[in-house]
Amino acid sequence: MNSTRRTDIPEPADEPRLVGADRVLAVLTELSGHPQGISLDDLSRIVDSPKPTVHRALAALRRAGFATQDVRGRYVLGDEFLRLAFTHHEARPDHVRVTPVLEALSERFGETTHYAVLDDDTVIYRSKVDPLTGGVRLTSTVGGRNGAHATGVGKLLLALALRDDDAVRSWAAGRVFEARTPRTLTSTDALVTELATIREQGYAVDDQENEPGIVCVAVPAYLTSPTAPSGAISVSALAYRTPLATLLAELPAIREIVDAISTRGADSPRDVPTKESP
Repeated sequence: MNSTRRTDIPEPADEPRLVGADRVLAVLTELSGHPQGISLDDLSRIVDSPKPTVHRALAALRRAGFATQDVRGRYVLGDEFLRLAFTHHEARPDHVRVTPVLEALSERFGETTHYAVLDDDTVIYRSKVDPLTGGVRLTSTVGGRNGAHATGVGKLLLALALRDDDAVRSWAAGRVFEARTPRTLTSTDALVTELATIREQGYAVDDQENEPGIVCVAVPAYLTSPTAPSGAISVSALAYRTPLATLLAELPAIREIVDAISTRGADSPRDVPTKESP
């Protein structure tokens, strides 16, 4: 019996190439990282697709208003995409509920306030309020991410999600933690100790661990459940202007303001025991 090789079955590729809708989404995602615009040549190289193929993806995005060309012929996100994104963000229930609290905290301290949620080993900033005057521009942006291990909101949410030391060690296994500053916790043992302290006291701090000169106090926010935090709210301050000790002294006031939007009620017991703030 003669043996013949089938030719109608494609050979498996080491790395599958982007096709169809996946390519369009890859192009859209790449555009979001280039607010100054990007050329067709560079887009084709980054998404690893031929220029005619990427041009067709751009044409689809342009028809929907999700992409456009600037005067230099470079491609940027379109106004319709931005309109949809901002309309959705402004209407999100958590953003609507948390904004007055962030504004109140920002006005009280004259510093930046955040609401963030946990996504594996990073935090995503859902809302942010900068002070009207005298503020400092932090690296955080709405929709942006930072390492959970290096931020007050991230460490707080990790402590509440990973309920004991063994859970922390299991989660940390195989991960490499970026040293954002010389004070960033980058070892598993340090994180185990820190998260245990956070569970005991019910709040977290960032003592210049994510950005030099920036300190932060974070408390949990219970927007959707009385038992599980939906995210965390923080006050981030210039260390020379609002030292960490000042924020900690104001912790009861911070909690009182945040409790105004809590689903737990002011008299509900906390998930973790707390101790008096310094």
